[in-house]
Amino acid sequence: MAYFQYHGKSVFYKESGQGKPIVFLHGNTASSKMFELLMPLYSENFRCILIDFLGNGQSDRVEKFSPDMWKDEAMQTITLIEHLKCEKVSVIGTSGGAWAALNAALERPDLFQAVVADSFDGRSLHDNFSENLLSERKAAKADLQSRQFYEWCQGADWEKVVDLDTEALLQCAKEKRPLFCKSLTEMKVPVLFTGSKEDEMCRKNLEQEYREMADLIPDAAIRIFEHGGHPAIATNAERAAEIISEFILCRQ
Repeated sequence: MAYFQYHGKSVFYKESGQGKPIVFLHGNTASSKMFELLMPLYSENFRCILIDFLGNGQSDRVEKFSPDMWKDEAMQTITLIEHLKCEKVSVIGTSGGAWAALNAALERPDLFQAVVADSFDGRSLHDNFSENLLSERKAAKADLQSRQFYEWCQGADWEKVVDLDTEALLQCAKEKRPLFCKSLTEMKVPVLFTGSKEDEMCRKNLEQEYREMADLIPDAAIRIFEHGGHPAIATNAERAAEIISEFILCRQ
């Protein structure tokens, strides 16, 4: 197993495939395991790099998550790329990982070739975010399949990981913290926004939000799938992989 150091803690990563590098960033309460079934769709043409953000999966645990976690996860992503000495990496972030991906590209555009931001709320958390989060997490803990997913991603201490994540997100929403380290008008890396109209975990006006963000970025594209849940990159796996691969390869 491979690790790199970030602020004195060990962060897990693993690789598969060959070609231009793509870093995959998981969402909140998940880990790199969420991408394992998707790897055959990408690893034939790309060097796929998966990370477990601190406090998740096989990485060291933390006492608490920062309410600015997506900015911190962006810095973990940058540190991984520097550790691997990669040049011009593409990055795919889904759900919470989408904010991390965009923040990483805003912070260090010199490292990135393209960004895919999948299934996330955009520039702000939607109005009912906290209420919906508490309801969703309560229901998930009571659902066998959801508990199995959490344990598959996190291990035996999954409930503590989920609770710490919930606490940080609630603080972020309450304090209305900015989700990006810089204005999207400063984005110098091409961005593809993807999502699904049937995704109940994202804002209802997702397509409108994506279009308004895309208008701020010099090179941006949008693909909204008619069907599929959260995240779109998994529920529309084969078609999403085709669209994402084409987007990345056209920007080499």
